[in-house]
Amino acid sequence: MSDEFYVVAIAALLPLTALMLVLQVNPYNALVIRGILGAVAALVYALFGAADVALTEALVGTMLSITLYAVAVRSSMSMRLGVIAAEPHPDNERHDIPYPPEPLLSALRHMLDQHHMRLERVAYPSLPALRTALRNKDIHAICIGTETNESALLQVDHTEPYHIQTRLQRLYELMQKDIPSTMASLSYVQPNTLESAAIASADSQPSPVEGKL
Repeated sequence: MSDEFYVVAIAALLPLTALMLVLQVNPYNALVIRGILGAVAALVYALFGAADVALTEALVGTMLSITLYAVAVRSSMSMRLGVIAAEPHPDNERHDIPYPPEPLLSALRHMLDQHHMRLERVAYPSLPALRTALRNKDIHAICIGTETNESALLQVDHTEPYHIQTRLQRLYELMQKDIPSTMASLSYVQPNTLESAAIASADSQPSPVEGKL
């Protein structure tokens, strides 16, 4: 009787763990619960005499799936922010560094932390390179200083020191709610608008380099 109680108790952990996995909103905690679910499933299979199925569940269903899930979460749960790379000044000092200041970065990280995401900055040599990366969907948003010379290529609000432009409407809505307007101005550009601008630019200046973009 006691042996049957242990079997029932262990088997009851399977739907309970599965329910915890479904209700979990944090993807990193979900990975841990997925590992627990796989261990419980393998134990249940072993208790019912299916040792080969338990081994398959432990090696493939649990270890392999968690590895793939971890890679997917690591690569997808991030916001890629494009910035213009700082160039060295003749006096060997950084001059007019366009990277966002720490208060703006902290506000972005705080916004992303609420959705279990992280911030990744990607540097590009110029604003045209930034816009090309945004058009090709290599990055999710760009951030430039409104006082730089290249900011004239964008219609930005020069009353704010920085401007953030994104191609994702959901990201734009989140930044509107969480990023103070005193830190940076925001704009949303539709992907088809970027593609149309790229076609118009290629028609106006038919160079071999632009023809490949």
